[in-house]
Amino acid sequence: MADAPHAHRPNQYHDHDHDHPGGDAAHGHEHHGHDDHSHGHHHALGDKLGVAFALSTALNLGFVVVEGVFGFLSHSMALVADAGHNFSDVLGLVAAWTATVLARRRPTQRYTYGLRGSSILAALLNAIILLIAVGGIAAEAVQRLFRPEPIDAVIVMAVAGAGVVINGASAVLLGHGHSDLNVKSAFAHMVSDMVVSLGVVASGAIILWTGWVSVDPLVSIVIAIVIVIGTWRLLRHSLDMALHAVPPGIDPAEVREHLQHVAGVAAVHDLHIWPMSTTTTAMTCHLVMPTGHPGDAVLSQIADELHHRFAIEHTTIQVECGDPEHPCVLVPDHVV
Repeated sequence: MADAPHAHRPNQYHDHDHDHPGGDAAHGHEHHGHDDHSHGHHHALGDKLGVAFALSTALNLGFVVVEGVFGFLSHSMALVADAGHNFSDVLGLVAAWTATVLARRRPTQRYTYGLRGSSILAALLNAIILLIAVGGIAAEAVQRLFRPEPIDAVIVMAVAGAGVVINGASAVLLGHGHSDLNVKSAFAHMVSDMVVSLGVVASGAIILWTGWVSVDPLVSIVIAIVIVIGTWRLLRHSLDMALHAVPPGIDPAEVREHLQHVAGVAAVHDLHIWPMSTTTTAMTCHLVMPTGHPGDAVLSQIADELHHRFAIEHTTIQVECGDPEHPCVLVPDHVV
């Protein structure tokens, strides 16, 4: 984190890591007992999520096989499309599950932040997989519009109905309200899959009552649209995170203004805010304080305020005295 031009200055860097997503008040650098409790809480939460991911993956993978087989047997493109959608979500669940495991790995000499960033890569991979799947679904559905086939509506309704139950159970297992983008996206996928399966049940009912087989590929196209709408936001968000964009909900101008109002601060520069993972935000900055280093207590207070006000968990601050004979080469905002 330290910038080479200022490495010779003693006590210039202060690094705080509040690894407490969701605004946990415990901070390891101040309360060691709290820190142990927090780590135990995170491990317990990680184990619970691991079980949820395992059960959800097993349920959905088994259903993909059943839905795909009966989709071909009943000549239902809607079932095949839904099976493809569910399989892409299985891959996404595996990616998200892997990311939650990797994110708990301790830092090493090579990976000094640990493997937290893998959660961002998993979210990006999840979005890409879904968009690839939707292309194949849409292409086949369009062909079926011009070449409709007879469909066993009873099988379609029965299998899709089972999908409603399985996707609903998976959503309950994953729960709602987690701050991790991967967990939230997995939950959203299960809910959307449940809605899509309800649509397939409805299409089977329409075919059974009216004999209008073209509704099956039409429903497939609707499924494709649902996937694109749900995935585009995830793709954009995960791509922003991969490119170290400032996380949504944090205004860099407000952070800068907050730092400029700290007693003794004459200027703020080299301010960077970026996601370390889908749950942890980091920030570095240089504070020009002509009166000298304010002491660790002041820097610790600044880090606490940034954590509680802006949800920035990992803060690194460099203090400078503003010596005109040794200006900081990172003063212009366009220099990084």
